[in-house]
Amino acid sequence: MPAFSRFLRYFMAVGRLGSIRKAADELNVSASAIDRQILNVEAELGLPLFERLPTGLRLTAAGEMMMASGSQWQHGMASLRARIEDLRGLKRGHVDIAVIDALAKGYVPDMIHAIQQAYPGISVGVKVQGNEQVRRAIAEGEVDFGILFEPHSYRDLTVRAFVEVVLGFLTPPGHPLGERREARFSACAGEPMIAPAEPLAVCQQIAVLEGATGVAPERKVMSDNIQMITSLVMRGVGVGVLTSLDVATEVQRGLLNFTRISDPLLRPMTLALCTASARTPSYAAALVLGEIENGFGQLSYAASTRPQAGRAPADRPAGHRPAAEMPEHVD
Repeated sequence: MPAFSRFLRYFMAVGRLGSIRKAADELNVSASAIDRQILNVEAELGLPLFERLPTGLRLTAAGEMMMASGSQWQHGMASLRARIEDLRGLKRGHVDIAVIDALAKGYVPDMIHAIQQAYPGISVGVKVQGNEQVRRAIAEGEVDFGILFEPHSYRDLTVRAFVEVVLGFLTPPGHPLGERREARFSACAGEPMIAPAEPLAVCQQIAVLEGATGVAPERKVMSDNIQMITSLVMRGVGVGVLTSLDVATEVQRGLLNFTRISDPLLRPMTLALCTASARTPSYAAALVLGEIENGFGQLSYAASTRPQAGRAPADRPAGHRPAAEMPEHVD
């Protein structure tokens, strides 16, 4: 970090830890050096930045303002350094991504591995979050881009690519329901269900189905974790309900069966690769975004959950449309 940021590094460490000694240990500098920097700035401002308490240091109102401005400054410096690297044309930097839980396996890890091979100078940070958290992280600039369900109503996001995935029943091998490619929601009546819980995006679709059909499944277990749901289904605890994307890896390996829910009122869910409308990606982020965008159509294979002949070529899977064909945003 540049030398002129020394005070800010010291100040923010003390503000976060509430102790000059702890900040000195973390930064590997002397406590007296940190204290001197803070005292000099307080003298220049004519206001204390910290209250000195027997238990440690606490930010004053002026200190809180300094802390907020310091965070903005650090983000600005990171962006400036990325733009300078852009001018130099170097394929290095750091890229932050946010994805939903369903993408913690399969496509995204595969793409990150490929990107590391192609651009070893680029490091990648991946946040696995709930759908709304991903949306917020993109819109507020906490990440460079992200992948989430149903972005249509978000005007602060730009959709770069999208695919559609479907909802279905998840069963272990040998279960009668798993022999069917599709079935109505009423097929789960009388079956113990491993039900998804908030904040998983499929919860709303299940609620719509229950309201429209009058079918109230026996919820044996509820979980907000996809891996937990799939593990319980594989153990025969009950029938799960998830999207084709959530279980594509397990289905392709023959560990689980997926039966699409065919009720006419149920529409596919849109999975989208998004950036913030008000933010231009850095050079490194644009490289990574381009790689993921180019292969994004592969995710539509998840809608075809059993390997079969006659599928579309890998570079243009059936059902994939480029971002230019994405339906207009709605309020």
